[in-house]
Amino acid sequence: MSFTLTQWLAHLEKLHPVAIDLGLERIRIVAERLGLLSGPIARRVVTVAGTNGKGSTVAMVEAVARAHGLSTACYTSPHLLRYNERLTLDGNEVSDEALIDAFERIDAVRLETGLTYFEMGTLAALVIIRDRAPDMAILEVGLGGQLDATNIIDADVGIVTSVALDHADFLGTDIEKIGTEKAGILRAGHPAVLGSRNMVASVAAHAASLPVSRCLVLGADFDWRRDDHDGWQWQRPDGAFDDLSLPDPGLPLDNAASALTALEALGIPLDSERLIQALSGIRLAGRMQRIGRYCLDVAHNPHAAGYVADQLMLRPVTRRVALLGMLGDKDAEGVIEALWPVVDDWLPVTLSGARARQAATLADIIRARGGEVVAVADSPAAGIAWLEQHSQHDDVLVCGSFFTVAEALARLERGEGTA
Repeated sequence: MSFTLTQWLAHLEKLHPVAIDLGLERIRIVAERLGLLSGPIARRVVTVAGTNGKGSTVAMVEAVARAHGLSTACYTSPHLLRYNERLTLDGNEVSDEALIDAFERIDAVRLETGLTYFEMGTLAALVIIRDRAPDMAILEVGLGGQLDATNIIDADVGIVTSVALDHADFLGTDIEKIGTEKAGILRAGHPAVLGSRNMVASVAAHAASLPVSRCLVLGADFDWRRDDHDGWQWQRPDGAFDDLSLPDPGLPLDNAASALTALEALGIPLDSERLIQALSGIRLAGRMQRIGRYCLDVAHNPHAAGYVADQLMLRPVTRRVALLGMLGDKDAEGVIEALWPVVDDWLPVTLSGARARQAATLADIIRARGGEVVAVADSPAAGIAWLEQHSQHDDVLVCGSFFTVAEALARLERGEGTA
């Protein structure tokens, strides 16, 4: 009898002794047996790496491509509410049946080769994408770049959004080495888009060593600026600012400009009306997502938290509380410091799992800085329940981890705590 998707996902967690095992040797063996490396999986492949901004960049590449009539497949991670979120086909979540079929096909050929949960999921996504053969596949790197499972596929254009410290247990703390790792998605003879004004030198150096056909750097080869119509203008790589006023997608405009630059680098003619259409309708769960008085963002490192703080500066409120839940291997002190200017009160929560940081530990860090801790809770859901009973704050920031946002979002989408 075939497993359900839920049973398959539980099974995948037991296939390999460690959850994260960077390297491509094992996954390449199975990918070759599946025929994934014998030809392209799509007409064009865009791979997106970076510490922060990957998800929003992928979303904007996809939206613009679809608005221009291209069929798309997007593979991202992690998910918030449903595993199916990780693979969308023309904007629709993949079905349980397609995932189950892919897992069965992979399991039939992997034999004794052990694969992690992420590697199995990546192979399943690639099998489904290859079978569908879309005009464009957009792949988000899970962790790092060069050794990430997605990197078994050659990208027609590689985007590196940013490089900052995160996942130190796996990538280390040498920022230049981290940059080289993330630049490992770039391919000789294909364009590279570097979407940060403060990109570490090793990324461009790696691109030059390949060499790529063209290395396009934000602030040098392309850019954006605000206009007088509450929108923005894109500076194309030819150096000219478009007169066209584009709508603000509610996502970082560095990433929006990078997405457009990558599409143009692929030779896709971009139409003004379709650009406006695409950028007007983007909604990305867990990225400055508003539900009533709640703002949910998956920011879990100081760089991402700084962006959240900058956006909240633009939204004056009477009093804001942060419901903060983090994993133990993340820089809690740095995140709290970045959010400090825009948060009045704090509600630390404990996440489930062995990697979780205890709410009491977060509370100690906050109190040591002189912050006001209104309560601690043993889960994000319990934190929201407390806020609904006791809080008069007119703005609630939920952040610190995908796990924090996922649990809070599940409760809020049931209508519990949206007042």
